[in-house]
Amino acid sequence: MPAEHTDATPFVPARAGLPGLRRAATACRGCDLYRDATQVVFGRGPATAEVVLVGEQPGDREDIEGTPFVGPAGRVLDRGLREAGIDRDRAYLTNAVKHFGFTRGGTGKPRLHRQPNRTERVACRPWLLAELAVVRPRLVVALGAVAAKSLLGDSFRVTRHRGEPQRFPAGELGPRRSAPDHLIATVHPSAVLRARDREDAYAGFLADLTAAADLLRRV
Repeated sequence: MPAEHTDATPFVPARAGLPGLRRAATACRGCDLYRDATQVVFGRGPATAEVVLVGEQPGDREDIEGTPFVGPAGRVLDRGLREAGIDRDRAYLTNAVKHFGFTRGGTGKPRLHRQPNRTERVACRPWLLAELAVVRPRLVVALGAVAAKSLLGDSFRVTRHRGEPQRFPAGELGPRRSAPDHLIATVHPSAVLRARDREDAYAGFLADLTAAADLLRRV
């Protein structure tokens, strides 16, 4: 049975803080991903964070633990943030899509991550915009194509513009909300794990995070 709503807008409470958004997200039925996921995986971090890091979608460990970036990709991100000089404890971490989408080869087989499709990404976008409206960061770092397209549109290509400062689209958070000053896109840390040359892939990822840290100090 398809989801009853085209996106999450009916489930996003107006004027709620992060705790209220997190509670409301547990009842979201904006797309069908909630049906098979263990739980919603909402963002974590301080409401006063100066930087928001947006991933693509929870993985298997995140789905089980209910917290973003606690799996292998999270360890790559932790290392990159530390070496770039970004304090993870002072950042807000979230995903463009809040439920784990997966395929399974058969009974007893592990759940394999499935990249969210455009319908799922668009459906979950109101949650991401609501988080940004509450946190009001100075900088957003989009980790991967799904996150970048959720924020900058379908025509944006991470491969062409990674590490380059982008202006956050005006008016996205509503006329009374101040948008982040800048956005930088890079690959998702899981891409480092999948790369044939992990050392080279990590070096590029770190360079992008370092560019983000430098920009954060200037804006």
